[in-house]
Amino acid sequence: MRETHSVDGKWWVSPYNFKSEVRGELALPPKVEIHDATLRDGEQTPGVVFSIDDKIKIATKLSEVGVERIEAGMPAVSPQDAQAIKEISKLGLNSRIFTFARAMKQDIDMALECGADGVIIEVPIGYPKLVTQFGWTWEDVFKKSKEVINYAKEQGLYAVFFPYDTTRARESDLENLCKAITNEAMPDSIGIVDTMGCATPEAIKYMVRWVKDMTGLPIEIHTHNDFGMGVATELAAVTAGAECVHSCGNGLGERTGNAALEELMLGLDLLYGYETGYKLDKLPELGDLLSSLSNIPIARNKPILGHGNFIRESGIGIQYVMEDPLVMFGTHPALTGRSGEVVLGKKSGKASIVYKLGELGLGEAEDDMVTEMLTRVKQKGIEKRDILSDAEFKSIVSEVRDAAA
Repeated sequence: MRETHSVDGKWWVSPYNFKSEVRGELALPPKVEIHDATLRDGEQTPGVVFSIDDKIKIATKLSEVGVERIEAGMPAVSPQDAQAIKEISKLGLNSRIFTFARAMKQDIDMALECGADGVIIEVPIGYPKLVTQFGWTWEDVFKKSKEVINYAKEQGLYAVFFPYDTTRARESDLENLCKAITNEAMPDSIGIVDTMGCATPEAIKYMVRWVKDMTGLPIEIHTHNDFGMGVATELAAVTAGAECVHSCGNGLGERTGNAALEELMLGLDLLYGYETGYKLDKLPELGDLLSSLSNIPIARNKPILGHGNFIRESGIGIQYVMEDPLVMFGTHPALTGRSGEVVLGKKSGKASIVYKLGELGLGEAEDDMVTEMLTRVKQKGIEKRDILSDAEFKSIVSEVRDAAA
């Protein structure tokens, strides 16, 4: 595990992340894997439908980026979903292929028919769901789960026990279920699922430690982003010992989405020092593919993927955007396959004008002309309420030079 906050020409994050006083309080596991659910949970985004060909493209790109596990779908949903999983399983990707299953033997059989390596076995445990939606007790959940877990393992599948809405479970229900499962149907790992995205990082850390102590099992964390903390809570889980984080590319998912794959990757690698080997420079390719196929645009200021992340309008420090980006950004744009960009608008300064003249091959200008160009650029930016295009700036340059001639 890396213990440095900076690498020349790549990134420069806070050195306090790596102080012994900070790291000493963490229970970081030696290795963390990413389980990406874009093809299942991501497709549950309202209005999003991926074809079989779409899913093959996405799975291939996920594997290229370095995702360890791909949840390729739920075969029981439709014949098309099952066929997509079969086709993905045949690709020979580096990623292991998982399916999503109800606590039913037939769903395990479908996973096997699709060539999956593992299965996520979903059952409810959140108290509002047990009482109102299902009318079950924890004993009912246990009875439905134990034979299916054992059957999946007997068939050679990696079995993840996934009691969803975990963060809204009654303590007694969750504790009784965990103890019963580990006594009679030990899965390979167990998921803590913040289905409603309503747990704090501190609560998630507590639950990871608690469930790990109860079961002795590897812990997987699956969160949603309803309070804007999906990534934060998953990384908090890692600091308490969780070995697998669940994600969706571009933060797709129901309501506010799931923990974003690209943010988790950079967080694990740069902020916590895991030498993941993820191909971070390929993240924009994956992001653009998902945006195109889902028909959901990426916000300009979206972490990691937003096209405005390395754009600088303010004139202060403008020279460093291209010459020494780590002065102005935590990561070099090239690390994630991007490049810096200087733009002009209301907040520009004289240094911005000088830089843009050189970038566009428009030659040098006297100081008074630079001042006049800046005045007009600011005025145009205010009128337009946006940044200027290169064509608009060239027009201003021509006007100023013609007036001085």
